[in-house]
Amino acid sequence: MAPAEILSGKIVSAQVRDRLKQQVVEMKEKFPGFRPGLAILQVGNRDDSNLYINMKLKAAAEIGITANHIKLPNTASEADVLKCIASLNADPAVHGFIVQLPLDSDKPINTEKITNAVSPEKDVDGLSSINAGKLSRGDLGDCFIPCTPKGCMELIRQTGVQVTGKRAVVVGRSKIVGAPMHDLLLWNNATVTTCHSKTSTLAEEVGKADILVVAAGKAEMVKGEWIKPGAIVIDCGINHVPDSTKASGKRVVGDVAYNTAKEKASYITPVPGGVGPMTVAMLMQSTVESAQRFLEKFQPGKWTIQYNQLTLKMPVPSDIEISRSCIPKPIEQVAIEVGLLPDEVEPYGQTKAKVQLSALNRLKNQPDGKYVVVTGITPTPLGEGKSTTTVGLVQALGAHLCQNVFACVRQPSQGPTFGIKGGAAGGGYCQVVPMEEFNLHLTGDIHAITAANNLVAAAIDARIFHELTQSDQALYNRLVPSVSGVRKFSDIQIRRLQKLGINKTDPAALTKEEINSFVRLDIDPGTITWQRVLDTNDRFLRKITIGQSPTEKGFSRTAQFDITVSSEIMAVLALADGLDDMKKRFGRMVVASSKKGQPVTADDLGVTGALAVLMKDAIKPNLMQTLEGTPVFVHAGPFANIAHGNSSVLADKIALKLVGKDGFVVTEAGFGADIGMEKFFDIKCRYSGLRPHVVVLVATVRALKMHGGGPTVTAGVPLPREYTEENLQLLANGCSNLNKQIQNARLFGVPVVVAVNAFKTDTKAELALVVQKAKEAGAFDAVECTHWAEGGKGALALARAVQRASQAPSNFRFLYNTELPIVDKIRLIAQQVYGARDIELLPEAQEKVAVYTKQGFGNLPICMAKTHLSLSHDPEQKGAPTGFVLPIRDIRASVGAGFLYPLVGTMSTMPGLPTRPCFYDIDLDPVSGGVNGLF
Repeated sequence: MAPAEILSGKIVSAQVRDRLKQQVVEMKEKFPGFRPGLAILQVGNRDDSNLYINMKLKAAAEIGITANHIKLPNTASEADVLKCIASLNADPAVHGFIVQLPLDSDKPINTEKITNAVSPEKDVDGLSSINAGKLSRGDLGDCFIPCTPKGCMELIRQTGVQVTGKRAVVVGRSKIVGAPMHDLLLWNNATVTTCHSKTSTLAEEVGKADILVVAAGKAEMVKGEWIKPGAIVIDCGINHVPDSTKASGKRVVGDVAYNTAKEKASYITPVPGGVGPMTVAMLMQSTVESAQRFLEKFQPGKWTIQYNQLTLKMPVPSDIEISRSCIPKPIEQVAIEVGLLPDEVEPYGQTKAKVQLSALNRLKNQPDGKYVVVTGITPTPLGEGKSTTTVGLVQALGAHLCQNVFACVRQPSQGPTFGIKGGAAGGGYCQVVPMEEFNLHLTGDIHAITAANNLVAAAIDARIFHELTQSDQALYNRLVPSVSGVRKFSDIQIRRLQKLGINKTDPAALTKEEINSFVRLDIDPGTITWQRVLDTNDRFLRKITIGQSPTEKGFSRTAQFDITVSSEIMAVLALADGLDDMKKRFGRMVVASSKKGQPVTADDLGVTGALAVLMKDAIKPNLMQTLEGTPVFVHAGPFANIAHGNSSVLADKIALKLVGKDGFVVTEAGFGADIGMEKFFDIKCRYSGLRPHVVVLVATVRALKMHGGGPTVTAGVPLPREYTEENLQLLANGCSNLNKQIQNARLFGVPVVVAVNAFKTDTKAELALVVQKAKEAGAFDAVECTHWAEGGKGALALARAVQRASQAPSNFRFLYNTELPIVDKIRLIAQQVYGARDIELLPEAQEKVAVYTKQGFGNLPICMAKTHLSLSHDPEQKGAPTGFVLPIRDIRASVGAGFLYPLVGTMSTMPGLPTRPCFYDIDLDPVSGGVNGLF
């Protein structure tokens, strides 16, 4: 009989790798940007494991698989390994995932528990109990097979011999090779016998085998004379035996006596070079198979998301009743649906979570989705439904058109929630839920801002007090104390020295003059712009006197409280693009001027690091959901007058990466387009670098009638009949405001879609007239919306219009160059956006222009603080007034946030409570313990 034909694993595995390489190329062509992903988790640093892993990484790179080697130290605990596995299980970019065995840890780790923790859909080693169970049951198309048995079967196939009906013998019963090899042969229709160390008639059983697979782990245990003539012999063993002819003193042999066996077998695998190379090739094949299954089940970049079905009622129930009727998904489920990993999510209960900024770094190479901003015409005091429209639009795009879509909205202030406005979660069947969580503490961000802001305020007055009551040397000794005989500057003090031009690090080296400059900020109390804040409407804190206790030694001054959301710290939070950027912005915040006219910053006060610590969690966006189950980021809530009135840059950036290039991120700008939208473009987009694709302009028949000359609209007072009866002429007259706000959006080169938010008192003719006028004014499209009563279904026309508009050219541009003088920038906004003839700077404003220009702040963007109830400075002027002169009363600086804010007319940054505040209707439910009330 002729010697056996050699089954070379090197040759076959090379063929397999070539085939896989072509399959990966075809995947990339069909799904641009997609690559199969393999993760290899190693614990410890064993040399043999490192060698095997390098072989796998090399093979993956050759084929085009993205391989990620995660290495945990040998001090890793079982919990550490399980946490890492959970993260990899949830990562949609990982299709194959193996744990390199053995686990080289100093701590006890249950290997079975670890291998079973790997998701069966990614267990390309086939070692989990679920995959083993499916294999034993014959579900070969729905499981992963351990790589060595799979490689053995591939080698058997190479012989061309049919397995069906053959007698197969497997020597060895390990979970990795023997047991799965038995099952694999069995379900390929062989008659299989498994032998092991306790088999008394081993030679006899081996002699019956047409196909023999040996994985016993014992050198040359199976003798050549045992083998049936013409059998296929697959030798899985790798053993070392002494050999004085080798430099190492040993040689590698298999479990079969090769030299005698090859004389009887028809095919045989050599050792080495037989089964070994096939194991790595099969790992690669399983990874590619897993990626193919992923593509069949999921479209890359397309979320698999569970939407909530609304049960619509007429008449529409109260907002709280609708919110209560919805059972939100667990927030961890929402996170997984949108592609966040477990270690990127910090749940706060069942319905809200913080999202780690590491998600943005992980997704940095992902393309951004389409960026949509929702704004409105000049509103009535009742509001025209921007938040409701934002939620309705994302529900329509997501739950009804199956697009990846995120809403990014501001967190509401608790002050107005308990005051006159109520909540801001949307309304009707378009809400962020649970609304009581949304409207109250959420995750504590506003409380963190309150604490951080008031720390700065306390530091200002404490510093003035200490400088008034101590000598230079006493101040120096306390600011730079001796600890165990050593004096040392802190990092923030080194920065102050550098700012002063003192390049010294030894506290003993400063001269008296340098000590004087270092210890004395010399704050001019009359220039302090930093106020204390509280997230409660309290009119009696608008002007207070502080420092009246005898312990303050006569140092008192007039001060005030503002509402927390007006704090510059809130504006910084909203504009920062990371923790480091936020910290730098905190340091730049100007709180006052010195008596020499130099700006005094938070860094000068030494509080920058402490502010960063207080705000380290607040910088993480908050994840929630809408009534229909679409995801929402709720993050930051700066005032829309003295600040820019938009949610955070970070939330938008993370959302844009998560939705992918074909998805949508819908965010809302506060107040009307003349205020919130202009600031969104000229401030937020300038700092974020993001470019919008579509403007959605919300309009209502009610507001347009007001602009056409209708009676005053007052919160809490029934609407006059002009607003509840058809009046086309009044409506047509008011469309001047709509026309102007459309022009304002087009100033920035972005397509405008008008959403006509329909109320039950509007007539078909009135709604049709608004749509007609909007299109005539240059809107890309205008559609009637009924989302308040119908949820996402009522915004389908709007969603489709936004989709079309997002494909239209968007030639985005800023209104002004920041290098222009301060006055020129203000004038451009006043004339082009508001319709003013000119501006008038009152003496205090003129003085500030000179001060800020001298201090180097003249090139900051402008954030106009004016009434939202008119395009002009006069809230009584409705429509689209022209020819007026805009008075600039004062100008202030939010240097950390990065803008100057001119004050137009008078306004309060601390709202008061009305005669009947909203809190009259808020209470705990005596049965459920939940919140009852009108948010």
